[in-house]
Amino acid sequence: MSDLLTRPADGRTPITDGESVAADVPPTHIAPEMVRPPRDPRWKRRVAGGAAVLVLVAGGGSTGAYLTEQYLQSRPAAAATVTTMTEGSDLAPIVKKVQPSIVTVLVDGARSSSLGSGVVLSAAGLILTNNHVIAEDGTVSVRLSTGETAPAKVVATDAGHDLALVQASGLSGLTPATFATDDSVAIGDTVLAFGAPLGLEGTVTSGIVSALDRSLDTGDEKLTGLLQTDAAINQGNSGGALVDMSGRVVGVNVAIATAGDSTGSVGVGFAIPAGTVTSVVSQLKSRIS
Repeated sequence: MSDLLTRPADGRTPITDGESVAADVPPTHIAPEMVRPPRDPRWKRRVAGGAAVLVLVAGGGSTGAYLTEQYLQSRPAAAATVTTMTEGSDLAPIVKKVQPSIVTVLVDGARSSSLGSGVVLSAAGLILTNNHVIAEDGTVSVRLSTGETAPAKVVATDAGHDLALVQASGLSGLTPATFATDDSVAIGDTVLAFGAPLGLEGTVTSGIVSALDRSLDTGDEKLTGLLQTDAAINQGNSGGALVDMSGRVVGVNVAIATAGDSTGSVGVGFAIPAGTVTSVVSQLKSRIS
């Protein structure tokens, strides 16, 4: 099977202007120049031989955010499940349980569009995502795992923790995610990352919790207490769920570390821990009740 994703050699965005990655980063702090939120790639769509070929081009903007020039299709592509299986593991039941609680968050602006991921909080369509996913001005919508798309609006934000609540309209019967407690997470635990990396909706990757209590500076936010994971996380995973083997959300994907001029996963991703998320969500809900 041929690979439909191609990246031109000159189509990458450096981590910082003219800076290289520090070689001696302290173990408990990630240098700002290494960190980029897994934001949304810019895409151009072309058709060759009847197949959609997606070409990743350089992102732009003063904040370094990645934006989509055009949504991939008016309807979602077939779900792509990418997992790293270990001997004796059975991840399919967990994926089946969690996937209905994961959505794609779309922001359609006047000059550009962007996408990220989100986690269902209520049957009526209250969605959790990263603040940086919806930071650009535009019309917001959410796309469910079923392919249904619904209009939505941003109802509360917390830029300091990079979290936001989005309320979708006209929805009912959604499956809210279940959140774990921070004391249930240990280094070495198997975890799955859900979302729409590189615009590929319905993707799930697997790995372990690599470290706890990481601090990082994305350039826009200074985040602390983060989980580190080697589950593959890329642009578009922002706002998606990191879950444990019981299908509970242990974190919300927020950033990745990259090396050199790479913008893809190098096995060092970060998630806001569930304890922080549930505390912030409670505060945000109080603003809209």
